[in-house]
Amino acid sequence: MKTFLLSLGLMTCVSLSHAQSAPNAQALAGKHGCLICHNVENKVVGPAFKDVAQKYRGQDMANALALRVKNGTAGQWGRVPMPAHPNVPEADIKDVVAWVLGLS
Repeated sequence: MKTFLLSLGLMTCVSLSHAQSAPNAQALAGKHGCLICHNVENKVVGPAFKDVAQKYRGQDMANALALRVKNGTAGQWGRVPMPAHPNVPEADIKDVVAWVLGLS
């Protein structure tokens, strides 16, 4: 019983932490200019974040996508390349990528 309660408490803390980080990640996306070319629901210049989440659902793509954001990429979503973002802190990129992949 004690182990069950400890596990339940830990899962609750992790769940609350993730729920609270989503608004922060969305704010980071705005701060770093991601929302100039992307939108959560609709394609703008780049794909909608929900489409990215759908395309990579069930795949371990967080590190690969973080590298694509940092280094730029072309051909993944059409002819318009995504420029590199070398000045965005790696932790911010990882937070935004995790948020995007968590969208349903």
